[in-house]
Amino acid sequence: MSARLLLLGGTSEALRLARRLGPETIYSLAGLGRVPDDLACRVRVGGFGGVEGLAAFIDRESIELLLDLTHPYAAQISHNAARAAELAGVPCWALRRPGWQPRADDDWREVDDWDGLTRALAPFQRPLFTSGREPLAHLHQIPAHQHWTVRCLQAEPAPPRAEVIGARGPFSLDEERALFARICCDVLVSKNSGSASTEPKLQVARELGLPVLLLRRPQLPVVAREFAEPDALWAALAVGWR
Repeated sequence: MSARLLLLGGTSEALRLARRLGPETIYSLAGLGRVPDDLACRVRVGGFGGVEGLAAFIDRESIELLLDLTHPYAAQISHNAARAAELAGVPCWALRRPGWQPRADDDWREVDDWDGLTRALAPFQRPLFTSGREPLAHLHQIPAHQHWTVRCLQAEPAPPRAEVIGARGPFSLDEERALFARICCDVLVSKNSGSASTEPKLQVARELGLPVLLLRRPQLPVVAREFAEPDALWAALAVGWR
């Protein structure tokens, strides 16, 4: 594997792949979480300046293959990656992590956007948000009958009827059970990330008979090759990408 690769990361799968790649790879992160300092590949932090900036970076660094291993909900980044690869004349491969699937005893309800989520939340009092930072922009809009708990990567001050917890998975079943009990959670809000590291919260909601409000997955672009599993992507890289 001698091709010069640009790996767009930010997920656990991307980090695992980066640990298997050498100095011919550039591992790119948005900079919202921890930046690894123990990789053999080069680590780059920050944005590219949109599609044109990413295409220029691909040209400048003589990238031969673009790998999109960003979060399933990072739709803008994925669209930029697909278009930039097209402009630069290089293939784009993507890991498309499968979403979670409900069981017969699950009460899962999909919503399209924040407005839909707000309407679906109206009957509840103690929601637990595990859907990223978006709820932080709405802490001033908490209905009088609700108390929000928001878990995201970084804690920050919250108004009286909210709590913002800074934490990063994986979370064990016992940890999730303790959190649900402490905050008296009556509804879980999540993205359908499909990640095993954050799946235990769904098990706890199932045990307690609680509904789960899921933000619907965005539409992602078509790329040269898509993979559902990291091992399949690694095997394809080992064989050769041309």
